[in-house]
Amino acid sequence: MLTTLAVLMGLSGLVPIAQAGGSEVDVTLVLAVDTSRSMDFEEIGIQREGYVEALKHREFIDAVKGGLTGRIAISYFEWAGYVVQDSVIDWQVIETEEDAIAFADKLEARPIATQRRTSISTAIAQGASMIVSSPFQSRRQVIDVSGDGPNNSGNPVTPARDKAVEAGMIINGLAIMLRPSDAPNGLDKYYADCVIGGPGAFVLPVRKIEDFAVAVRRKLVLEISGISPPATMQKTAGAETGADCLIGEKQWRDIFDR
Repeated sequence: MLTTLAVLMGLSGLVPIAQAGGSEVDVTLVLAVDTSRSMDFEEIGIQREGYVEALKHREFIDAVKGGLTGRIAISYFEWAGYVVQDSVIDWQVIETEEDAIAFADKLEARPIATQRRTSISTAIAQGASMIVSSPFQSRRQVIDVSGDGPNNSGNPVTPARDKAVEAGMIINGLAIMLRPSDAPNGLDKYYADCVIGGPGAFVLPVRKIEDFAVAVRRKLVLEISGISPPATMQKTAGAETGADCLIGEKQWRDIFDR
């Protein structure tokens, strides 16, 4: 199954997995965090603090403990036009508050840096690769993508999304909308139409810096608990795509055609 799925995803060089006792968890969750240069160091720092705070929060711990097994597996990486390889935090089982704090401490210790371009398709492929290579069995497999702009590098985003969804994964989005977006109808609309997918998939917009930590915590709790998000956050099954899913590529090409 692993070989077949790796071929399906068009992936190579699977990320090494951590050894953990017991393979059954409620959720395998990959946090794929945008560190492209369209965000400044302050914004990336606030984003980092939001994830650290959310992972240590009581609501997150309670959501983990409320599952059937009371444990999840979580991993993390940063991306822009490519995956930042030294940013990968390998799989860790979260079962206790101490587990969550240990994972958050690893994240907090990461140096803050930015990279060029935005390849959501690469982020999805990396997340899928990490899920495929994980040693865990779970009822839900979730790729959690945060970003502040449309795909403008690498492969188109929708085929990567569709392949992950076909493999049984869920892709949720955190649309960072602190500044005007390159997506004409709003980045949340672009994420809803072009990025997220799978049963109960949702996108959560963040429009103010001070709302970031609460938004991250809310998103993690929804993903772990499996609670259906409000209809306004969900992708409507069978709905026509309104966003241009190649808008980022077109805008980037226009820059060089001038």
